[in-house]
Amino acid sequence: MSIHEHPLVIPGPKAQDMLGIVSLPAPVAPQQNTGVVIVVGGAQYRVGSHRQFVQMARFLAAAGYPVLRFDFPGMGDSPGAPVAFEDSAPHIAAAIDALHGQHSKVDKVVLWGLCDGASASLLYMKAHQDPRVVGMVLLNPWVRSDAGLARAQVKHYYRQRLMEPDFWRKLAAGGVGWRALRSLGSNLRTMRQNPPKTLTFQELMALGWQAFECKMMLILSERDLTAQEFVEHAKTHPAWRGLLSRPGVTQHWVHGADHTFSSTSAQHEVQAVVLAWLNDLHR
Repeated sequence: MSIHEHPLVIPGPKAQDMLGIVSLPAPVAPQQNTGVVIVVGGAQYRVGSHRQFVQMARFLAAAGYPVLRFDFPGMGDSPGAPVAFEDSAPHIAAAIDALHGQHSKVDKVVLWGLCDGASASLLYMKAHQDPRVVGMVLLNPWVRSDAGLARAQVKHYYRQRLMEPDFWRKLAAGGVGWRALRSLGSNLRTMRQNPPKTLTFQELMALGWQAFECKMMLILSERDLTAQEFVEHAKTHPAWRGLLSRPGVTQHWVHGADHTFSSTSAQHEVQAVVLAWLNDLHR
């Protein structure tokens, strides 16, 4: 199925206009009234690692879903000072407005975000509780903290290393094993740090998740420390208790995938899972 793409300027807050690319189904094709806004995370722009945002947008548009991907200020072709993901809610709101303005049939939106783009999507719902947002697709959400990273490394890296005979051979020979043990000790100390007294962005994410009553798709990479850190945080932090098992939350692990789903098979799997979830959203 053919699609139509064109650029647009998104009027952003504080006169920080943003560049977006809209991917629309062909005029003769069936068109959904649910659009998708791709929220870019990290030091990325609208194309994404391995062109994954381009491919996702075109794949979903070919299936009938209008899609907008855009550059935050200071990234890609958008001028201005860079915006931290914790402060991106007004820019996400402007992007949702822009997609609706480009396609009058779109009255519902799904936010699709990778890494701190997923975190920004949850923070947006905490700040706005936008009724237009009827679903979220969250890929490897970012909840990085010193204590959380230490916990994930101890569980998913050092535990495995301590079970490897090669580690103990190096330790006996005076090799890198001693450095690994010192690093393990440092991580164990970091895990015991006292939590901050004010609400962290991770807790605000949890509040956004808790307030969101529509469906979510959580996609996690098997070979990604960020994904493992998120799961550990959600399992151990009181603010996240029970959120992953709420009705309407679907989890999908992509086996063998890295953080950005760089392999062709991982990209195709994510595309298929997202499309099936979107189609189910309309039933």
